[in-house]
Amino acid sequence: MTAKNKLPLIEFEKNKKVKAAVIFPEVLNQPLSLSADSRLEEAVGLALAINLDVVYKEIIKVRAVKPSTFVGQGVLERLKPLLEAEETELLIVDTSLTPIQQRTLENKLKIKVIDRTALILEIFGERAQTREGKLQVELAHLTYQRSRLVRSWTHLERQRGGAGFLGGPGETQIELDRRIIDDKIVRIKKELEKVRQTRQIQRSARQRIPYPVIALVGYTNAGKSSLFNQLSAAGVFAKDLLFATLDPAMRKIRLPSGQEVIFSDTVGFISDLPHELIMAFRATLEEVLSADVIVHVRDIANPNTREQQQDVLKVLRSLGLEDIEQQDSYIELFNKIDLLDDDMRRHLEKQIAARRNRVMVSALTGEGCPQFLRLIDDTLAAHHRTIEVKLPITDGKMIAWLHAHAEVLSRQEMENAVEFKVRIDAAAESRLYKMLDSTLN
Repeated sequence: MTAKNKLPLIEFEKNKKVKAAVIFPEVLNQPLSLSADSRLEEAVGLALAINLDVVYKEIIKVRAVKPSTFVGQGVLERLKPLLEAEETELLIVDTSLTPIQQRTLENKLKIKVIDRTALILEIFGERAQTREGKLQVELAHLTYQRSRLVRSWTHLERQRGGAGFLGGPGETQIELDRRIIDDKIVRIKKELEKVRQTRQIQRSARQRIPYPVIALVGYTNAGKSSLFNQLSAAGVFAKDLLFATLDPAMRKIRLPSGQEVIFSDTVGFISDLPHELIMAFRATLEEVLSADVIVHVRDIANPNTREQQQDVLKVLRSLGLEDIEQQDSYIELFNKIDLLDDDMRRHLEKQIAARRNRVMVSALTGEGCPQFLRLIDDTLAAHHRTIEVKLPITDGKMIAWLHAHAEVLSRQEMENAVEFKVRIDAAAESRLYKMLDSTLN
């Protein structure tokens, strides 16, 4: 496996494509947000996202979870020769395993075993591009390791500072050193805090040049990055891979009205997104919390589009965005309409007509993108007014405040005053009038 942009993880033989098996243990009478077939295919997609060679996949029915192995002994006896026949080096179990379950499975099957959380962490390790992203990934890795107290570092890992899960078979198991992990976590958190302070300064700078922020959110692989590229020609990594974007990408785009906005492309959500990653990628998600408009990009051609929608809304609610879909600043974008047949398109058009905040597009062909940009214009206009303000030419403080909290459309200097035409939101307008009243009294 190549590791150009990932943390220095213990790797399999260089340039060798690792053979992996993927199983989804379907626990009977346990509700699923996605069907078992969909969960298995999603897990396979996650494996392909880090260039694994998936040679075997299976849904395994589980009547009762076994404390030591999750699945029953009969399943293991059947799986072992199948995995050996395919020369499988890695088994991905698409669920959360306890440390004991993971260790026992490795001992019985004689191959490396990782669970869903470890797989997603591995993907995040490969995708992180910026210093902040890499720090967040490492923090998530360490937090996960510390909570389990079973995955071990080899001497090489200690030297290189890695925190990976895809170590080669035969990796020596040694006791995790709590102090080393805790020291690393403290160091990373300090570094992250410095990076976040820098990000806050950048965000404050954007507020002084008040471009509205449009945050793209959605289930992973829904087409956010492709839409971002279509709108901005930014060249953001947008392959048909899960989690192709981790770090927040931002571009300034001009709307049909002439209004300039900042589009923010964020990490894709997924069902059962590990808690460590929701916390670790707070910086990415902060861009959503502070956005003027949230655009929920949905893969409308996916048979599980409704379930994916609910998974995204669940994460947004966990961030404090309650009833976000009812807010005027929320837009639902139905992507990949180029994959729909005529009947499905007509049905979708009826849904669009029934709701003001919906739009259908194809990020691939560009169809619907002009309508989408006009909808953003309309959404922003609903929260802003255009007003005229006359200020004394000597009142530098008020003039600076106006530039920081409104969009200056025009400026005309007079003998002792400056007249501005600005677009301003309701809260800033109210504060402006209070400040003007205080200067007159």
